[in-house]
Amino acid sequence: MSQNLTNANQSKPKIRLAMIGGGQGAFIGAVHRHALLMDGQFTLCAGSFSRDPENNHATANELGLPAERIYSSWQNLIESEALLPTSERVQAIAIVTPNSTHVPIAQAAAAAGIHVLCEKPLGVNTAEVKALASVLQQNPISFVLAHTYIGYPMVWQARHMVASGQLGDIRKINVEYPQGWLSEFIENDSKQASWRTDPTQSGASGCMGDIGTHAFNLAEFVSGHQINQLAAMLNKVVPGRALDDDGAALFRTAQGASGTLIASQVCAGEENAPRIRIYGSKGGLDWSHADPSTLIHRPLNAPYRVLRAGQGMPELCAEASALCRTPGGHPEGYLEAFANLYAIFAASIRQEKSTLVDSVPGIEAGMRGMTFIDTMLTSAANNSAWTDLEVSL
Repeated sequence: MSQNLTNANQSKPKIRLAMIGGGQGAFIGAVHRHALLMDGQFTLCAGSFSRDPENNHATANELGLPAERIYSSWQNLIESEALLPTSERVQAIAIVTPNSTHVPIAQAAAAAGIHVLCEKPLGVNTAEVKALASVLQQNPISFVLAHTYIGYPMVWQARHMVASGQLGDIRKINVEYPQGWLSEFIENDSKQASWRTDPTQSGASGCMGDIGTHAFNLAEFVSGHQINQLAAMLNKVVPGRALDDDGAALFRTAQGASGTLIASQVCAGEENAPRIRIYGSKGGLDWSHADPSTLIHRPLNAPYRVLRAGQGMPELCAEASALCRTPGGHPEGYLEAFANLYAIFAASIRQEKSTLVDSVPGIEAGMRGMTFIDTMLTSAANNSAWTDLEVSL
């Protein structure tokens, strides 16, 4: 893949997209809107941004959407768009609602032939995710799960170096995701904290569902291994909190490696700090969200090397190069990584074949993430007993 993915399709008609959720006051909705517009491959033409009519209309007005494309509910959006001429109706939707509505919206969209980019985790239980998988089999659409960190070029570079044998046989995987924003009980004052710690909206896990799934996905994506056993510990650190806000696990992979996974939202002073370290028989790799353009390669019995993201930078694999927008030394960050997911989503909708399209997280990753949550809960409830992580779609 020599062509840069982020500008490869700018000469083609833009993909008409609607957003469900993400009204004023919602963090992730604004992030999605910046990302989907970055490369000029999508146009945001409709939305149902909030169940609160005032918020819904205020958000749409701020975005300059016409009144007739502002919908009171996601059901109304999907039903009404289907009645429009083919040349006008939305082709794709972004689902940025709380977890409990991800699956129902995705099912309805798929049945209507609308492509889906959905926030994670995919749902609140494995049964509903299996039901979605069945719907997707019957209604083949492009389906992408918004695992943001997979959008970084150097994450793909790390994946390439592991897959090409540069680390030898993988032995150890350490992944962590510390945050500090829930170090105090803020559920009564923060909309984000309120729904993310509410079992009816978030599901049976708080921290592990919210950020632990990111760590789990990152570990499997980069290593190419599948975690098949874990021993978990989950904590509710802040008094009065309904769901876990801290946890960790030892794990083993089907391919013979072992590792640790740590996720916590009560690490006071931490901002947002995912990190993965992978070690094989020939060396190790270290990638951190704090410096996402850098990948440290530690060969066995040799000085470590620093690889850097950027167009034209040496030794980058085709996938990493395709996701870079600027030359080396011009930092790209979180919004660009998110935009890369949308660029891959656009390529998938246009049925373009590439390793990027084939490997971006979708329904299988969503099911593995949901099963990870269930396995963490089961193990923690059984005094951290080693528990099999078994996935079936």
